[in-house]
Amino acid sequence: MPSSDTLTNNNNSTNAVKPIEGDPEVTEALAKELALLPDEFAQIKEFLGRTPTFTELGVYSVMWSEHCSYKNSIALLKTLPRDGETVLAKAGEENAGAIDIGDGLAVVFKIESHNHPSALEPYQGAATGVGGIHRDIFTMGARPLAALNSLRFGSLENPRVRFLLDGVVRGIGDYGNCFGVPTVGGEVFFDECYTGNPLVNAMSVGVVKVDGMISATMEGIGNPIMIVGSKTGRDGIHGATFASVELSKESESQRSSVQVGDPFTEKLLLEASLEIIKEKLAVGMQDMGAAGITCSCAEMSAKGEVGVEIDIDKVPTREPGMSPYEILLSESQERMLLCVKAGNEKRVREIFDKWELDSTIIGEVTDTGRFVVRSKGQVVSDIPSVTLALGGETPVYIRETKRPAYLDEAHAFDINDLSQDLDWNATLLTMLASPNLADKGWVFHQYDSSVRSNTVVGPGSDAAVIRLKKSRKALAMSTDCNARYCYLDPFEGTRIAVAESARNLVCSGAKPLAVTNCLNFGNPYKPEVYYTFKAAIEGMSDACLALETPVTGGNVSFYNEDPARKVFPTPVIGMVGLLDDVACVTTSWFKNEGDYIYLLGSAKNELGGTEFLHVIHERTEGVPPRLNMDEEVRLQKVLLSAIEKRLVCSAHDISDGGFAVALAECCIGDREKPLGADVTVEILDGLRADALLFGESQSRVIVSVSPENHGDFNRLLTDAKQDFHRIGIVGGTQMKISDMIDLPLSELSKNFYDSLPELAERVV
Repeated sequence: MPSSDTLTNNNNSTNAVKPIEGDPEVTEALAKELALLPDEFAQIKEFLGRTPTFTELGVYSVMWSEHCSYKNSIALLKTLPRDGETVLAKAGEENAGAIDIGDGLAVVFKIESHNHPSALEPYQGAATGVGGIHRDIFTMGARPLAALNSLRFGSLENPRVRFLLDGVVRGIGDYGNCFGVPTVGGEVFFDECYTGNPLVNAMSVGVVKVDGMISATMEGIGNPIMIVGSKTGRDGIHGATFASVELSKESESQRSSVQVGDPFTEKLLLEASLEIIKEKLAVGMQDMGAAGITCSCAEMSAKGEVGVEIDIDKVPTREPGMSPYEILLSESQERMLLCVKAGNEKRVREIFDKWELDSTIIGEVTDTGRFVVRSKGQVVSDIPSVTLALGGETPVYIRETKRPAYLDEAHAFDINDLSQDLDWNATLLTMLASPNLADKGWVFHQYDSSVRSNTVVGPGSDAAVIRLKKSRKALAMSTDCNARYCYLDPFEGTRIAVAESARNLVCSGAKPLAVTNCLNFGNPYKPEVYYTFKAAIEGMSDACLALETPVTGGNVSFYNEDPARKVFPTPVIGMVGLLDDVACVTTSWFKNEGDYIYLLGSAKNELGGTEFLHVIHERTEGVPPRLNMDEEVRLQKVLLSAIEKRLVCSAHDISDGGFAVALAECCIGDREKPLGADVTVEILDGLRADALLFGESQSRVIVSVSPENHGDFNRLLTDAKQDFHRIGIVGGTQMKISDMIDLPLSELSKNFYDSLPELAERVV
């Protein structure tokens, strides 16, 4: 490779850069085609001191896309609480967040979107989303232990939606099952707003020794840069740019922007990478995800405050005649960039040869601070790395906000307009059969949730739980977001998403540790969309501060719109919690005949944004439930204390569908051993029957307690000033709620377990 001293080191140094033969002339119009604004094109010319080449324009277009630069979101994201005593890797510092969990271990976790690829190629879009998020975990030295997901689709009455659901679920299942990491939890939600633009958010959780973590950085002038893993192809070119524009009819022609995954190669790459890290052969490592080689080189060199020079012709390719532009922007999967400690090249090659993977030196670290690319001996791109990397000199915008006009109309909803002349038995059965409340076994049975034998609680309870081998500890994890709440009140809806995610962990016996997020919104240039984004950030910040759960990172996905509609604001919250003793694991279903049933918290006349209002009255309006954060914190603390004292047999939070649905889930959640319930709840202080049964008031949990422990349980809650009522007893084959509901468990089970398969597999 030519020495880096053949290039001078100032911004006007690049007259030696030559366009590739056949490149189009770079103009403002061409820049616009690549989603760069006129002001951005002018800024690029100022940074370079000249007009960029076509290759350089492509580099800037992907690195300044929203997907890579976060240019419309980073200013607001920086306002989120990111500090904590146990935080080892803060938001934006590394490929994923990391939290110290004691005993020399850290949990590493992150959630990201793969929405637009999944809208076009649901199988590969979802599969490569899973592969990409796992790479973010093991590039930090952590072995992935579990995967989760949050999926949103349109109505299952639509054949196209059923096609998308089938492809996405198969893609997640096939990739995860072959890769050998259990998919243990998540959520599936259906609403018309996601018809053309489904949301596919993938989360990965791993564990690493604290002293075994590796950073995504380059250091050491002269250290070799290696590309390892799969060969580079033309799939995924401009995938980051594609993910930063709205879907349209023309999107169908952009299928090359969707990557193709190979989970078997990823498994080999995982083992080889962890071996490299264990032997401390590398300075830094980064996944080649969005923007491929370009992103890895630019971000790692900028972070290390060094330069990098690569010979693009040395990159192993699987297709002949690939241009530097194509190689730089390819998002082919299962590839990593390594900054190797000089002298270790041979050993690195031996390891990758053993795992039958490519490992090729393509460049070296320089002292120029520039990302330089050569081809056939000439410089084809020469850009200051800091102008490409998030946190450097990439654009930062705060867009105009405007309160959405629909809010006033939606908030005008009057609960008194709703008739209460309903058959509550029939209503509950209808609710249990609705796609958003019905059992999601049709989805998660396609996933291997127990591979590697660490799974204590898989899909179906409030949170998943994974044991840490050679330890009494376990990790709980969940993803949550009620997007209807966020549509009707983005601030309150996001607060509730954080609180519910934490509540799910506590109901499972875990102390919430930290948050990762996947923020799915429409076009940020539309003031009403940006208003909802800003409000969601403020709501997340408020809740995370109250619950002491710092935000360790995540993903922003804008432009989730199709020609007919935009999605609900959907700030998905992924959260991880810690159990010091795996024996404290608690699940949501009743365990024993004769146990006492308690209701913690109180119902209010709140039906705005509920599943009941949507399913029974076909309305999406109103003010969502209000969250009193002091009550939420009190509830979580006392419930966790009761679980740790072994006073609780089961715990299930009341969320979508309300009290009656949650109680039914407690009765039939263990399909092999359903247990009935006979409860009495009083309608006091003007509380409506529909709000009591199906309202979604916050900070409520259904708990079962053995008779011998109920005295200690009562005293604990009384001392904590927690609102609670003993409402009934476990047992029998019926579920009874006062004189309003009386149904056999067999009928509840049929509606709950059979409805989604019938809808998903319908042939029209």
